[in-house]
Amino acid sequence: MKTLLTGGSGFIGSNLTQRIHGTQHCDLKIVSRFQLQQCFKHPFEIIDSKKNEPKLNATFANSTHVVHLAARVHVMRDHSQDPLMEFRRVNTDGTLNLARQAAASGVRRFIYLSSIKVNGEATHYGCPFTPNDLAAPQDPYGISKHEAEVGLREIAHETGMEVVIIRPTLVYGAGAKGNFKSLMKLVARGLPLPLASIDNRRSLVGIDNLVDFIITCLEHPAAANETFLVSDGEDLSTPDLIRRMARAMNRPARLLPVPKSVLMAAAAMLGKRDIALRLCGSLQVDISKARALLGWNPPVSVDEGLRRAVK
Repeated sequence: MKTLLTGGSGFIGSNLTQRIHGTQHCDLKIVSRFQLQQCFKHPFEIIDSKKNEPKLNATFANSTHVVHLAARVHVMRDHSQDPLMEFRRVNTDGTLNLARQAAASGVRRFIYLSSIKVNGEATHYGCPFTPNDLAAPQDPYGISKHEAEVGLREIAHETGMEVVIIRPTLVYGAGAKGNFKSLMKLVARGLPLPLASIDNRRSLVGIDNLVDFIITCLEHPAAANETFLVSDGEDLSTPDLIRRMARAMNRPARLLPVPKSVLMAAAAMLGKRDIALRLCGSLQVDISKARALLGWNPPVSVDEGLRRAVK
């Protein structure tokens, strides 16, 4: 299997690269705008997708599989005049251009890392998203990812190249950034958090489980032209996540009981309503399709994933 990986210098890409080089998949080429800082036992080629388009085309000619991770991700302070246009330029148009090149070069399977934001931003308690739900993206990032999915399915139908779409939930692990890193810092400092009264459920996916699932989709014949949701298979409330994170750090979990309505009102006043919604609301996914069709089960438990994340 000759695999081309985009976004190899990112959080997910660097972990996937290390894992692939620990298996028989040693013929790996990485398309990246940045040089990887890690050293690996097996040689691989790094291609700058901004400067070496002829070389990129030549690389496709020798590739059987593509894993496309590169994307324009969440921008907390987006100063562009048209954020949706910027997300579309990279996540939609860039993805479809790459897929067309791949299909024309004879690539057999194209793995696309999408986002659970294609399904939506929240679920009702106990009513998880499924791969068959109607798409309901609510922000420019989610819209751009959904449009890329639609285009990829059309390319698969027209060319015969197999497409696999993966929608992960929030990804955590050593080196993760964003909200998970911020919460981990608060727990590490032992600060009291007013979240003891929150009764929600959220699905997360540890980086080791996500990487394992991507590799499964590279190899498994039944993954062809399917869409999967992926998580750790255990949903946590926000207080439970904090307690288990604290336990992994050997720190006390300091939680204060504050009504959800009070939290939401305070967050709105501070301009932090989106963060409060993630901490207080539910977002669950159903991974039964991955279990049944691929025989896949998350190999790493939540507690072990958190221990690895806080090292």
